Amino acid sequence: MSIEFGWWNKDADGRKYQVHAVVHGGNIEWTRHQGHHTSWEPHVPDNDDRERLVYEAEKRVPRRLISQKQFDEIKRLSANEGPGLIVGRRARVSPDL
Repeated sequence: MSIEFGWWNKDADGRKYQVHAVVHGGNIEWTRHQGHHTSWEPHVPDNDDRERLVYEAEKRVPRRLISQKQFDEIKRLSANEGPGLIVGRRARVSPDL
């Protein structure tokens, strides 16, 4: 089962963009887009994005939208650093490189 999270951020120029995180199968796929008519592109999360993901997941536990086990997995995955599995399936660099 995949769990989707989304929120809006602002870049350094003050322009808004939407961040989308999908947790599925031990991976978190991070994407972003700016405006309605732009395509989704891979997003490399910073610490604020990782904290926001844990915050959004934490709000869903008391409402029973996700289980405590799923929350613990999201928390564990969001602690990963760098562009490895945390960035997502489509943006992941091949291990052969």
